[in-house]
Amino acid sequence: MSLEQEKVTQIIEGALFAAGQPMNLEKLSKLFLDEECPPTEMLVEALEQLKQIYSERGVMLKEVATGFRFQVKEDVGKWVSRLWEEKPPRYSRALLETLALIAYRQPITRGEIEEIRGVSVSTHITKTLLEREWVRVVGHRDVPGRPAMYGTTRGFLDYFNLKNMDELPSLAEIRDLDTINAELELSGQLDGMPPLQSNEVTDIDKTDALMEQENPETEAEPESRATSEVDVSCAYSEASVTPEEPATSRDTDVAETGSNERVEESEVELDTRTGH
Repeated sequence: MSLEQEKVTQIIEGALFAAGQPMNLEKLSKLFLDEECPPTEMLVEALEQLKQIYSERGVMLKEVATGFRFQVKEDVGKWVSRLWEEKPPRYSRALLETLALIAYRQPITRGEIEEIRGVSVSTHITKTLLEREWVRVVGHRDVPGRPAMYGTTRGFLDYFNLKNMDELPSLAEIRDLDTINAELELSGQLDGMPPLQSNEVTDIDKTDALMEQENPETEAEPESRATSEVDVSCAYSEASVTPEEPATSRDTDVAETGSNERVEESEVELDTRTGH
């Protein structure tokens, strides 16, 4: 028994709303029994119809790395985000710089990141990025010690609303962390996931303070917490948020150096353009 195009479109619409995560064509095709499974062309047509139907609505159909999903439109995100009043988590400047270097220089080792930034990379930063599933170990450098090489994941693309790495902005388009902060705050408001509880964020701050006591900074210039940490609203976030562990003050300060291998801050900021 074959299904009409209209019915296929309705089924896919309902599935995408109920799934709570992106669905690709393979997953969508598994919604149907063998005798009623529509051809791929009908599935693609259904997705195109849904894009048009929701083009003037408060939500939109967006294709990301792992499939298609419905998400809140950017121009209404600031109102929808008021459904959640909890304090958003904060990402340190060091974490954002490290993530940007991995995205643009992958595969890259921790030592290479430290050489470019001029300061050590905290274990908490790499642990946080791995736990968020934004980065993964893609191999090991064939040098003594065989250091791990890091690269980004499909989860990274999904969270930052990218279909593939080709959609990353060029380095010439990268601005500064203040710009990224504003865009991250909006990008976290688009996919229906509540933020961390405020007490979880407080625990992160306590951990950060303890780390600073155990690892006092002696070389890099002091930087206030207000500038070293970035508030990110996770209401309607694009991925399930887990508590982040901010970096130590050693990681939040970038030592000045004349090395040609260093990347200016303006070149390592990740533009998280969003559509959700």
